[in-house]
Amino acid sequence: MSRCFGFGSIAYVPLTTAAGASSPKLLDRVRWHLRVKHYSIRTEQAYVDWIRRVILFQHKRHPNEMAEKEITEFLTHLAVEKRVAASTQNQAFSAILFLYQQVLERKLDFIDNVQRVTRSAKLPVVLTPAEARSVLAQLKGDYRLMAELLYGSGQRLMECVRLRVKDIDFGYGVRDGKGLRDRITILPERLRHPLRLHLERVQEVHQHDLRNGGGRVYLPFALERKYRNADRSWAWQYVFPASKVSTDPRSGETRRHHVSEKNLQKAVKTAIQRTRVHKPASCHTFRHSFATHLLQNGYDIRTVQELLGHKDVSTTMIYTHVLNKPGLAIRSPLDYQPPARRRHPCPN
Repeated sequence: MSRCFGFGSIAYVPLTTAAGASSPKLLDRVRWHLRVKHYSIRTEQAYVDWIRRVILFQHKRHPNEMAEKEITEFLTHLAVEKRVAASTQNQAFSAILFLYQQVLERKLDFIDNVQRVTRSAKLPVVLTPAEARSVLAQLKGDYRLMAELLYGSGQRLMECVRLRVKDIDFGYGVRDGKGLRDRITILPERLRHPLRLHLERVQEVHQHDLRNGGGRVYLPFALERKYRNADRSWAWQYVFPASKVSTDPRSGETRRHHVSEKNLQKAVKTAIQRTRVHKPASCHTFRHSFATHLLQNGYDIRTVQELLGHKDVSTTMIYTHVLNKPGLAIRSPLDYQPPARRRHPCPN
């Protein structure tokens, strides 16, 4: 069998139809199925990379020639030899399952011999209110505004950088969500005026792009075909656009994308170092701090769950462990001081 196919240095056999005509290459089919199901470009890149890796691990064998045994070997290799994190192994497993179930339309039997990575039980890192304020004080410009949104509304990093103008509702809050789930979280009062000024500056940039024949942004779910010129409308523009236009890796079109999340991560990391907060904190720490501080201020767990966008309240419950107050305030025995004994006056 000829081994000439299509990804990087690996040659892969094109699948053929009954008539002998060449059908799309395997990874192109994977990409097509991922895009039909509205997976993000990051997930697409990760899944394609994992499929490449399992093929390379099995000496460039076609996935149709492999089954549960080969998949088990690869996943066990990740756990035992590569010592990857549990989330990494789970992502690899998800990519392989997607390949077989969605693309190759093959049902895999239950794989029970995999050496699974155990997820260590870790409590989230939380800043105190004073620490959070000191870190924010070290940031400037757009990065400070973005970090204040992370802490003030509990957004995830990518939710913040992907915000569109239409998602900012000064009457109700910030609308956004992970994946296809939608939610509304709070917009801090102290950010309303700075955010309005910021949007005015962004609109000026957008108007400049329009005058120069640009002004387009990426639209999800094929909305570009459904609503003509929506990609140039103000409502769909990014709240935090990149300083330069770039080429879309999927369509090849030149557009103004959102600011890179790596820039914000770097700015926050530098701010943490300057404040000498000796905690392994990051942008996501602001979200943990948001939830913990709300609970400390007396808000109920269900309210915090809705604001965070958690499907299950058990996910939110981890913040009650951070508080160390599952029901009643607990005092350390070292802090407990017994009442002083009264000394009776000695009789004359």
